[in-house]
Amino acid sequence: MLPSRPEHRLSVPLLEREPELAAAARAVAALCGSGGSGGLLVYRGEAGIGKTSLLDAVRRLAADRCTVRSARGGETVTSVAFHVVRQLLRPALAGYGDDDLRRLFGDRYDTTAPALGVAPPRTPLTDPQGVRDGLDRVVARLAERHRGRPLVLLVDDAHWADAESLAWLDSFAVGLPALPLLVVLAHRPDVRAEPAATLLGRLGEAARLRVTLHALTADATADLTRATLGDGADDAFCRAVWSVTGGNPYETVELLAKVQDRVLPPVEASADRLRDLAASARGRGLVARLERLGTGPTRFAWAAAVLGTDISQSLAATLAGMTSGEAEACTQRLREARIVTGTDPLEFVHPLIATAIYRSIPPATRTAMHGRAAWAVTRAGLGAAAASRHLLETHPDDDEEVVAQLREAAREYLALGAPAAARRCLERALQEPPSPHTYAHVLYELGCAALLTSPPATVRHLRSALDLPGLDGELRTDATCRLAQALAHSDRLPEAAQAVAAEAARTPPGPARTRLTAAHFMYEAFQAAEEDGAGRSRRLAELAGPLRGADNAERALLSLRAFDAMLRGENADLVLDLCARSLVDGWPARGMGWTDTEWGFETPAMVGIAYAFTDRPDQARALFEEAVRAFEISGWSGAHLAFAHTLLGLAHRRRGALVEAESFLREALRLADRLGTGLPVQWDAVCLLIDTLLARGRVSEARRVADHHRFGPPWPSAMVMPDAPCVHGRLLLAEGRTDEAVTELEAAGRALEHRDRHNGVWAPWACDLARALAADDPSRAARHATRARVHAERFGTDTAVGEALRCAALFARPEEAVELLAQAVHHLAASPSAYEHALARYDHGLALGSPAELTHAADLATSCGADALATRALLARESVLRRK
Repeated sequence: MLPSRPEHRLSVPLLEREPELAAAARAVAALCGSGGSGGLLVYRGEAGIGKTSLLDAVRRLAADRCTVRSARGGETVTSVAFHVVRQLLRPALAGYGDDDLRRLFGDRYDTTAPALGVAPPRTPLTDPQGVRDGLDRVVARLAERHRGRPLVLLVDDAHWADAESLAWLDSFAVGLPALPLLVVLAHRPDVRAEPAATLLGRLGEAARLRVTLHALTADATADLTRATLGDGADDAFCRAVWSVTGGNPYETVELLAKVQDRVLPPVEASADRLRDLAASARGRGLVARLERLGTGPTRFAWAAAVLGTDISQSLAATLAGMTSGEAEACTQRLREARIVTGTDPLEFVHPLIATAIYRSIPPATRTAMHGRAAWAVTRAGLGAAAASRHLLETHPDDDEEVVAQLREAAREYLALGAPAAARRCLERALQEPPSPHTYAHVLYELGCAALLTSPPATVRHLRSALDLPGLDGELRTDATCRLAQALAHSDRLPEAAQAVAAEAARTPPGPARTRLTAAHFMYEAFQAAEEDGAGRSRRLAELAGPLRGADNAERALLSLRAFDAMLRGENADLVLDLCARSLVDGWPARGMGWTDTEWGFETPAMVGIAYAFTDRPDQARALFEEAVRAFEISGWSGAHLAFAHTLLGLAHRRRGALVEAESFLREALRLADRLGTGLPVQWDAVCLLIDTLLARGRVSEARRVADHHRFGPPWPSAMVMPDAPCVHGRLLLAEGRTDEAVTELEAAGRALEHRDRHNGVWAPWACDLARALAADDPSRAARHATRARVHAERFGTDTAVGEALRCAALFARPEEAVELLAQAVHHLAASPSAYEHALARYDHGLALGSPAELTHAADLATSCGADALATRALLARESVLRRK
């Protein structure tokens, strides 16, 4: 936390900062007003330009009406995950007991409290997006609780903030205007290191005000000189001060302090001495000034610079090899020389001083001091992660104990939701290097650490680990499955399937081989194109046929078989039997829950999807609601939670609750969009959202979603739910682009029939193609409609049969069409598919010329949220009534 400024610390006056102060005053007034409007202010400027003084002024502006919390980045602590966030929020939590903390954090306690250091980690792997979302919720609740004294968060030296804290501020900034919370951030503009440069750039774009601070003018420098040295300072002396310092406020104040120390007359005759005096305030001159204080203060200052921020005097004494009395004496000398300030923790008067001293330490000595600092931090019980930032600065030395410490630090960081910090530790461990029997294990851990943030890195590290001796048994199987998972997430499904197949061939019969075999079948099934889909389905059916769900391996195979049978349009009773066998003894089975890392969330997802497309959307919804709960409780707020919302959208779409479906799918897409572009979960959400918008009659909006997310060919290597080319063809049809739709749907049909996939609810290409061809090629259209009916009757669900009958009616004689539509209404009324039921009622009402049936169709459509269909039905009813 930023300490209050002690009296002996020179204050940099705020000259020529009136616009910046006025903007801050307006922001504080808006925060404390009736609306409680918050936001983000960003001040940029070079070192010494007065950013800290400006933040101090904001603190004073807000102090009477607000609760102010502060934090500061540090050049030597950028690798410490959540360093800035902890400074900001831990003081705000200091008065909370354990029960109060749990109420404040809610169901995010286990994921977010460890990141803030107020609770030990409970899980070995925490999703960083889940931590960020949890922090959002905690800070929002804190802001609400402080409405009487709104929260103001100040972050100084943000260019040296840790990546995890900056990533949270970046994601949180979007929602700031709606909260009674003001964040004021200051940083240098010449940030080159990634990801800080990108994150600070985005924060600047999100700010309600971003200001670049400039140097003082000659007139302002003269005013400051005379205010410090008296009105006797002549014009030539004042111009020399401005020339020497370039108008940098910090350097000006330091220079004037030295003029006072030496009782130098502020006249033109003294001007020649100013340059030498100014040199002692920075760089080599500052170091020389430190060295003149003696060996003890220099050694203590070195120790403080190595420790960085929040400098513990006792740790610094240990590192400097001093007694507490000697350390106190050195601290006092350094205070008097305006090098450090504060008591415990200590702080350098200015970051420029800390940088100059740190860089003045001879490289070999600095490296050795970091090694001693790691030992001191560990001995003080601060944990492996706290020690790791020092180990990262040491030279590799073939030390297995250092490897062990870094691996432990990586585990701590993964549990906190900081995989990038874990990767740094493990990459440094590889440089040590580990012993031959440990090397593959470290590579494996490095691959796992990268899984949530960089699948390509995971692929590289795990392949290297599998090529080395040392990974055996379950660990080798797990490494292979994680490799395949990373390949799948990188849209490289064929490689994923090959990886697990090759390992299965080398693995003796048993649970490990079954797990690999199941993964092989799954990754082949998930591909958009497959050479021998029918053969793979046949082999899977033979393997799963006799299984009864006796263990998790059998359940995984049964789940996959149920999913595959659903896609193939096999009899729905068989699909439901397979689902029931996979759910024996209830769900989730031990080791097969939604957050299971061995079998993956795909296993329960396949069962739920099979339910959704076999007229059991309520059972699917129950599974998917459990998925959302499990992911939220576990803090899995990235692709997993996005997919769970997509699945819930699917369940609602299949029961005809279009408004609810759209809501879940938009949330899924919001979550997915945070992860990047072109990911499978994004394709699924977009595909289902377009399908839902088309059902609601919002064609233009569906097109905007499609264009924004580039939904269309070329399609990804992973299959999309439901079949993406079919949904794209349906969109083209709705837009009146019939020829393009026919081309798309014919291609979709050929690809699906090649794989023996005939589920017309998942992939309604045949019925849509029949409608598209009805006017120009009725005989071909009728053949497609007949084919769709045959497959629908084989599948046997009321939705599939009803939809096929509704399509067949297009090509029947009027009296026969009425009967077919009556049968369609009968089937769809028995189904959970309320929207398709409304469509059948509408078609039946038109065929009969029945106002009552059209009214029923309008009512059904309205209850579904299909407003366009409801309007058509009411208009058709009025037309019928007029004719009568």
